[in-house]
Amino acid sequence: MSATATEIASLRRRYLLMAISIFALDLAITITFSALSGAWANAWRTIGAGAVLLLAFNWTISSRLFAPIQDYLQGRTSFASIERRLTQLPLLSAAGVGVLAFFAWSFRLSTPWWVDTVLPPSSIADYIVAILVLTIFYFTFTYFVISDYLATLCSFIFDRYGENLGLFFGSYRQKLMVALLVISIGPLVAILAELYSYEGERLHQEILVDVASAAMGVALSAFFIMRAFLRPLRILSDAMEEVASGKLDVRVAVTSNDEAGEVTTRFNAMVEGLRERERIRETFGRYVDESVAATILARQGNASGEIAEATILFTDIAGFTTIAEYLGPSELVAVLNEYLETVLEPIRRNGGVVNTFIGDGLFASFNMPLACPDHACAAVQAAIDIQRAVANRTFGDFGVALATRIGISSGPVIGGSVGAGQRMSYTLLGDTVNLAARLEVLNKEHGTRILVSQSTRDACGERFAFSPLGTVAVRGRSEQIAVFTPDLNLQEFSA
Repeated sequence: MSATATEIASLRRRYLLMAISIFALDLAITITFSALSGAWANAWRTIGAGAVLLLAFNWTISSRLFAPIQDYLQGRTSFASIERRLTQLPLLSAAGVGVLAFFAWSFRLSTPWWVDTVLPPSSIADYIVAILVLTIFYFTFTYFVISDYLATLCSFIFDRYGENLGLFFGSYRQKLMVALLVISIGPLVAILAELYSYEGERLHQEILVDVASAAMGVALSAFFIMRAFLRPLRILSDAMEEVASGKLDVRVAVTSNDEAGEVTTRFNAMVEGLRERERIRETFGRYVDESVAATILARQGNASGEIAEATILFTDIAGFTTIAEYLGPSELVAVLNEYLETVLEPIRRNGGVVNTFIGDGLFASFNMPLACPDHACAAVQAAIDIQRAVANRTFGDFGVALATRIGISSGPVIGGSVGAGQRMSYTLLGDTVNLAARLEVLNKEHGTRILVSQSTRDACGERFAFSPLGTVAVRGRSEQIAVFTPDLNLQEFSA
């Protein structure tokens, strides 16, 4: 959403007022000087010089400095074309004020030399030091006032245009050093110059003027200096608290042109990385089990495997090829998704995880990567629950009945990340996995819905009743293996 004309005018007006705020401070210092020195007759010259230079000229210079930013806010130019101006706005504004302050105070302090006034001329040392100290002070005051305004402007641009500063010319260390020197050493240098130059009543008067002016100027400067230094850190600290609480949609406006702004940029990049990681984890969770996704992320860059006892379960839909011939693509996917949702729930409820989907079937594991102490019994119970869930029901708008075949085997399983380059996947390998897949296919020969291996039957003990189906030859094995099926009510699972 772009800024309105009223908002743009308000931003411009606020900048100009902040830029010429130095005139208000200058006026207060001038009045204080005139009151303490009794030089009211010369006040019109000093105030006039400030009005011409620090008010009128400064307004004109500041208007020119803000013009490119105004063009951007009005949509007439790109952010890239004004980013450098934004970054340098405090420095350029302060530099303009510094030059104007130099001429203003050069004129004011030199008037006793060429105009008949009640004020005696200043010493050369006091004249030079006063001009330098006041010029630097005015520069510093304006710099931090505009830095405070820059935070407001950058926040507005970020909220309305989504743009953040990416150029950083300022130095946090240098800013802090200049602020401390100007506030603490500046007034002392001016007083030392007067101690060296004057004595008696004149010395008392000059020091009194310096102390009164410094007290007023330092108080105002300290306020804006603290805001300029602490505001970006406070914003960043608040954002960190939000991220720590789990909120990853945080993005912070860069409001300073120094290391604090650079740290804020890196913070935004870090949160974006966390968001991307969370998005990947959630995406994985849609296609594989959440625990598998967590394992992949936890072992990123580590392809070493591990071996553990586990139970593997394979499922497949009987006659799915025939079913696919008379269903359209969208209907087929809808039926399959509804079916898989039905099958997934018993597996997860019994402590298993789905490693991957294989066409119309799936490959699930118990005790790897997610611990499942009684994994053989859990897998058999999941298989029975699956059969109960799909029995005598239909799927999709066309009411398709689906019969499920399940193969289960227990034994040592190897788990690890495999792949090449940037394409990696967490998978399970080994003879146990292969056997479970073969048993699922063998259901067709035995007319069964669930087949388990000898190892699974032994691990279940007396928990389930099994019927032995003899021994069968399994592709990939030289010896025959014994197979079993749980004793079930076949009528319950008819399809």
